[in-house]
Amino acid sequence: MAKQARDEEFTEYVASRSGWLRKVAYLLCGDWHRADDLVQEAITKLYVNWSRAGRMENLDGYARRVLVNTFLAEQRTSWWRRTSRPGTDLDTESVPVDLDASLDLRHALATLSARQRAAVVLRYYCDLTIDQAADAMGCSSGNVKSQSSRALDTLRGRLAARPTVAERTP
Repeated sequence: MAKQARDEEFTEYVASRSGWLRKVAYLLCGDWHRADDLVQEAITKLYVNWSRAGRMENLDGYARRVLVNTFLAEQRTSWWRRTSRPGTDLDTESVPVDLDASLDLRHALATLSARQRAAVVLRYYCDLTIDQAADAMGCSSGNVKSQSSRALDTLRGRLAARPTVAERTP
């Protein structure tokens, strides 16, 4: 494939899927600015491997896996811990229908470990099967089941014990 045709194909794919990748990245990391960085890094990796990606039967699955692996790799480094500023939320995205419930869920989701958060996002936001999530995370199906189970138990406990945003505001 000629370089120009390859670049056009890549550009078309990224233009059509960047919003979806950004939402998945946001659910993984909980910060729109960091999500943008994750997507940019994942797109760069995707471009470098575009000849391999283009041969994939499920290109969205391949892109999602690159994004999840980028997120998990970042979690293993100390860079994001030094630059992350918990408690500062400058997001100005559109307001969901039930803002209070959304904020409570986002706070609870942010308390999960990176692998638990990835399992929950892949299983319940991306609507992947256990085997598909295991493939995206590069682990066994049993690991996805246990990570999902622990994450849901933690979320239920934190959401049940936590006063809602409406109860916290006078």
